[in-house]
Amino acid sequence: MTEEKLLRKVIITAAVTGQGATPVMSEYLPLTPKQIADDAVLAYQAGASIVHIHARKPENGEPTPDLAIFREIVTDIKKRCNVVINITTGGAGTPEERIKVVPEFKPEMATLNCGSVSGTAIPVYEKMKDKIKYEWEKKFLARESFIFENTYKMMREYSQACRENNTRPELEIWDIGQISAVKYMIDRGYVDCPVHLQFVMGALSGMPATISTLVFVYERTRETIGNFTWSVAAIGREQIAIGAATLAMGGHVRVGLEDSLYSGYGRLARSSAEQVERIVKIANELSIKPATPDEVREMLKLKGIEQVNY
Repeated sequence: MTEEKLLRKVIITAAVTGQGATPVMSEYLPLTPKQIADDAVLAYQAGASIVHIHARKPENGEPTPDLAIFREIVTDIKKRCNVVINITTGGAGTPEERIKVVPEFKPEMATLNCGSVSGTAIPVYEKMKDKIKYEWEKKFLARESFIFENTYKMMREYSQACRENNTRPELEIWDIGQISAVKYMIDRGYVDCPVHLQFVMGALSGMPATISTLVFVYERTRETIGNFTWSVAAIGREQIAIGAATLAMGGHVRVGLEDSLYSGYGRLARSSAEQVERIVKIANELSIKPATPDEVREMLKLKGIEQVNY
């Protein structure tokens, strides 16, 4: 067996813009469709095999569920590379608007969030309120009543939409109790095993981004669910450290400007690719090789880029 075949392959996901960060936080945050597509392609060139996509209004960076903007982004990315595109169903809009990306684009992958969480960005607002340019951004950062809604009804309907369009759901786990929601969906046949999970750590009302929590949530999931594939995203300053621990534990890794705006202490990342490059270097030191998009399609049993609707 060749050395290449002996190397472990890791899936690196780049989440390139999200909806939590706002323009005042970083001049490098991609906002327009071209900027988002450019960041995704750079991340792919740096070693990412999956890019996770949200959409924003090009005139001011406000998160949007606008399908025309989504289409502009994903079409541009597909023209330039064969990276796996994972479209969010957890972005801006009503629950009914959020899921429309699945039947509209029939992507290879889409997120499926497994529980509601609350949050606020008031600490950011208090620090940066004098620099805020857009009115939407001021309201967004100053709100105290935000709930990221993901009910069991939504989980059923979103999983059904993914199944009907042969889209592989990536199940987002924001807190430890949401492992039970995954088991609930498995028991009712909403999702197929082995499920693919993304542990999202470091959100204000979610599980903390610590190694002890990572070990616990992994072991608890193994006890509850059994066989699964898994990746980890750490929000904020622990992004790379938790990514390194995840690699050592056998998991896959997500980085990108959605989760952290920094690349190294006190230095804003100029692209998601910078963070991909850092995690690739760590993987190389552990004799782990980034998987290619086509290897990911085989690993996760994806339908293939030729079957998407964009």
